[in-house]
Order: sequence, then structure tokens, then C-alpha cells
Amino acid sequence: MTRLLLILGLFWPGIALADDWDALDTPGAFAIMRHALAPGTGDPATLTIGDCNTQRNLSQQGRDQATRIGAAFRDRGHTFDIVLTSQWCRCRDTAELLALGPVEEVPAFNSFFQDFSTRESQTADALALLADREDRPFIVTHQVNIRTLTGDTTRSGEVLIVRHSGDRLDVLGSILIDP
Repeated sequence: MTRLLLILGLFWPGIALADDWDALDTPGAFAIMRHALAPGTGDPATLTIGDCNTQRNLSQQGRDQATRIGAAFRDRGHTFDIVLTSQWCRCRDTAELLALGPVEEVPAFNSFFQDFSTRESQTADALALLADREDRPFIVTHQVNIRTLTGDTTRSGEVLIVRHSGDRLDVLGSILIDP
């Protein structure tokens, strides 16, 4: 089924390329997403949190992608209590454009791509924050964070459906809306 959706996605923009919506019905399941399309890799050495002029930002295609992803979740009746996001502008903007709930910046979800010395502490902080939650969060973060938390890599705008499992997040499914 996923292969068919991938083939169809090549011909009809906007189609869901991966379609694991049912995974959200699993007890304890929530969503973690790599920010929408932001051309380039990494950030300038002069990055300043809160100053989008010093960061790699969403393209218009990325802004449109984030809006479509949020609409797809709302159209299917999936709700979230809070959207937790990295403080990087591309993540924060993605979180706002999703329009899936109140947005809260969480430093544990900031990228450590250019400074891996914080990987272990940030990952431990993120897992502690996600353990035994009574609410249902939607997380917007970076590829390096998702890879460390789940063992999986993601494309820009890809949403993994996960469940907390001690020292990692178990991946239950994936949702990818064509950019």
C-alpha cells in the first residue's frame, strides 16, 4: 500500500505518501515531526535563538507544507493538547502553521547538529519530558533529534507516530504529505 501511495504521490501533488493514520489510535501514541521544508543544511555559526535572520528558515513551499499537514490532521479529527517545539525559527514557524494547539518552545528539542556535545543531555531531557504524560503532544524538532530519539531518519515535514518506551521512542508509523 505504501509503495502505491509513493507512486501516486509522484503524479498527484498533495497526496499522503505514507499513510499510517491508524497508528495514532494506539494507546500512548503521539506525533513527532521534522520541521517543514527549509532549504540548506545546518545553520550559520552566528545563529542566535530568537533572531530568524541568523537561521535557515522555511521556504514558501515549507510554509505551505506545514499548513497542509495541520489541515490533514484536523480533517481526520486528530487533536493534540499542545505542540512542543524547538526554539529554532523553522520549527517554531512549522508548529504555528500546523495550527494544532498551543505552541510551547522546549530547549530539549533544539538542534544539536553543530554541537553534538549536548546530544545526550538533550535526549535525556526530551525523554523525561515525554514520559508518562497525561496530555497528547505533537512535537516539532530536527532530524538529528528524531534520529537519536527513534533510530529513524525523516524527511522534511515527515511525521512519525511514536510511543514512549523507556530510553527511546518506538515508531508505530509514518505520515508524509507531499511537499
